[in-house]
Amino acid sequence: MTTTTMPAIGARSAFSLERMALWLLLAFVASLQLSIAAAGILLTAALMAWVALLVRDHARPAAPGFMLPLLAYAGVTLVSAAFSIDPLASVIDSKQLVLLLIVPLVYYVARGRNALLVIDVILAVGAVSAAIGIVQYGLLHYDSLRLRPEGALTHYMTYSGTLMLVLCAAVARVVFGSRDRIWPALVMPALVVALAVSLGRNAWVGACVAVAVLLALRDFRLTALLPVAIALVFALAPDNVTNRMMSMFDLRDPSNQDRLAMLEVGQGIVRDHPLTGVGPAMVQRVYPQYRPAYAVQPVNPHLHNVPMQIAAERGLPALAVFLWFVVSLGVALVRLVRGSTDRLLPAAALAVLSAMLAAGLFEYNFGDSEFLMLFLVLITLPFAALNTASVEARRAA
Repeated sequence: MTTTTMPAIGARSAFSLERMALWLLLAFVASLQLSIAAAGILLTAALMAWVALLVRDHARPAAPGFMLPLLAYAGVTLVSAAFSIDPLASVIDSKQLVLLLIVPLVYYVARGRNALLVIDVILAVGAVSAAIGIVQYGLLHYDSLRLRPEGALTHYMTYSGTLMLVLCAAVARVVFGSRDRIWPALVMPALVVALAVSLGRNAWVGACVAVAVLLALRDFRLTALLPVAIALVFALAPDNVTNRMMSMFDLRDPSNQDRLAMLEVGQGIVRDHPLTGVGPAMVQRVYPQYRPAYAVQPVNPHLHNVPMQIAAERGLPALAVFLWFVVSLGVALVRLVRGSTDRLLPAAALAVLSAMLAAGLFEYNFGDSEFLMLFLVLITLPFAALNTASVEARRAA
């Protein structure tokens, strides 16, 4: 072997490692809408490849600025777990904090043009996921509140939440994309139909807010199209979908009544445990102690409201840190939208954030692992697209 061939071999090895990390990330992103088990395995493999890249490049882990409040959130969560009514169970439940590593992983691996490739994978798999849900509804009779479409996932609420996020990406691609806008436009009707028949009211609210944000960012006058689209869906939807839509405004609806009870339960918990909450995964245990007489369900696993759940479970300091994360991310994304010539990725991330917050008033989506993973991927992509310094440095070398 000559000395001239050694650099070439090293370059091929470096390129292969980078390509392997990217393919593992893409496989992980694709699996998020198909299998939580596969997603866990592929995330582990992608993280290992990312660590290998850091070692190869002699680089330190890096992340966008919103990672700081997320780390603080992890810290206050562990403090809450330590003071939990069952510390061991709360610490075990806190393993979900590992998912926050998705942010630096995506930031490093999905750099530059790779960020758009990730969006394409999310939309492609989203089309498959929507088709599965439509088949479940139309042919397998997943058409009631007891049996709803769930795609390839394990719960209908997770399914509707992920559809909501994918729809955000699809609409952003159509509204802000400079090319290849036809196929996302073709995917959108399937996503809308699947989301509608999922009967997930919180996801409907989140999707409407997100679409309104995207249209307003493009041209505020376009927001006039949203009521027309909602009216069209209402007119064409089957009876169980329209009845579900109307139930949002009925306080006698059992699920609405129970959500009011959950808010009262949360207020009681926060009043008694303001600093550290009752601990992660402990709301279900104490729920019967605070349950009002008009509540429908004897117990609930969570409070179906992100701010209230965080405050009751982890304390008011954790809620303050969560709000810090939301404001920090929102401000950064608004700046990117205003200052970028290509606004697709930051607009999509801003829509995703808006959707999470709006839907999160009626569902604890921030605690759903599949939803959280896809959410973290999408909000990191606009920052990863700008993270090209190390790439250019290696090319120059």
